[in-house]
Amino acid sequence: MPQYKYVLEEKDLPTQWYNVLADMKTPPPHYLHPGTLEEMLDPPIPPPVFPMALIEQEFSQERWIEIPDEVQDVLKMWRPSPLYRAARWEKALDTPAKIYYKWEGVSPPGSHKPNTAVAQCYYAKEEGLEGFATETGAGQWGSALCFATRLFDLKCKVFMVTISYHQKPYRRIAMETWGGNVVPSPSSETKAGRDILAVDPETTGSLGIAISEALEYAVTHDGWKYSIGSVVNFVLMHQTVIGMEARKQMEMAGDYPDIIIGCAGGGSNASGLIYPFLKDKLDGTKPDLRAMYVESTACPSMTKGIYAYDWGDTAKTGPVVMMHTVGHDFIPAPVHAGGLRYHGMASTICRLLEDGIVEARAYHQVEVFDAAMSFAQAEGFIVAPETAHAVKAVYDEALACKESGESKVILWNNSGHGVFDLGAYDAYHRKELTDYKLDTAAIEKALAELPKVPA
Repeated sequence: MPQYKYVLEEKDLPTQWYNVLADMKTPPPHYLHPGTLEEMLDPPIPPPVFPMALIEQEFSQERWIEIPDEVQDVLKMWRPSPLYRAARWEKALDTPAKIYYKWEGVSPPGSHKPNTAVAQCYYAKEEGLEGFATETGAGQWGSALCFATRLFDLKCKVFMVTISYHQKPYRRIAMETWGGNVVPSPSSETKAGRDILAVDPETTGSLGIAISEALEYAVTHDGWKYSIGSVVNFVLMHQTVIGMEARKQMEMAGDYPDIIIGCAGGGSNASGLIYPFLKDKLDGTKPDLRAMYVESTACPSMTKGIYAYDWGDTAKTGPVVMMHTVGHDFIPAPVHAGGLRYHGMASTICRLLEDGIVEARAYHQVEVFDAAMSFAQAEGFIVAPETAHAVKAVYDEALACKESGESKVILWNNSGHGVFDLGAYDAYHRKELTDYKLDTAAIEKALAELPKVPA
């Protein structure tokens, strides 16, 4: 039986983040102003949105950016995270594939999200801010930011998508335990929320709506700014500690991945693992490397959306971004994978997808839980519904190897535990979990409302 676990020492914690923009042949287009639709160049994002240090990182062309010592000190609470060989699952699937996964559920909030939350809070404290406003879908990001703001003595206001607020009460309780102020979104606390509720008081909400509320709250409160857990480049860059560690651990295992997989709502956990390896494909060292982003069929921006400029939020207050989108007005079905209900995708991922450097896949809700059950019964870990989408892709690739007889090396990011998601597993066991039919008419309607950007 092969070795199961590859553990790095504290001294192996990465001291730099990797910035994929430095190696992309075609960079994503500039952000546009949400009102004028003109390129935002000085600064590229209005200062009220993020701390200035993060805005500088967002558009940096430097390949390596130093991780502040204070950030490293906090990350050492749980990093480096372990890499596992899923040998028992390989045996259960009777596949010749070699399956490895990076386990990010070891952080205090139980996911990869604190990797960027800690960094953002450090820069907020350096700037002298009082607090952060943010949105959260399933609650993983909100939990991470509440955890990090507590460590840096900052306040945290969280607008949690209504359906997840009710589906995942324990994530809300975790946020409140760390001192967060959590409200369901849309709420009556912002104009954006009140406007949505006036039209549809029974709405289940969306990440686009919650982002609008968080942005409004941030810009209308002195000493507050906005924090985001995915989509923008500096967040994806902060997550590259995952892939930097995984490179060393794969060397320990004597392997290099043929396929790298991650689930994607905005793309942070997948890119955190993928980008440090994708560097080898971009520079020609590993031209055959496959990198796969896996989304939900309930909000299929990469597989059913179009590549176009769109607002990042429903109220059209944030920057306009060139991305794969199903439209900022689209309200996805209330699947349990709340973190995969964002209407767009990170601009760097979208550009790489357009250039054929990476690939995308989408799955229905029930089949991802089928795969997650297979994994849990072999390896023990119960994964979050978002992560289960990556598990399903690994499952399919492993069975494809079984059919072909090829022994490929598959690496994926096990981005968070599902201990707070047992309600979803209970629904699965009771056969009450459903696959929602994609409302293509709603997508077409939402896409008709994209900004009219001059050629």
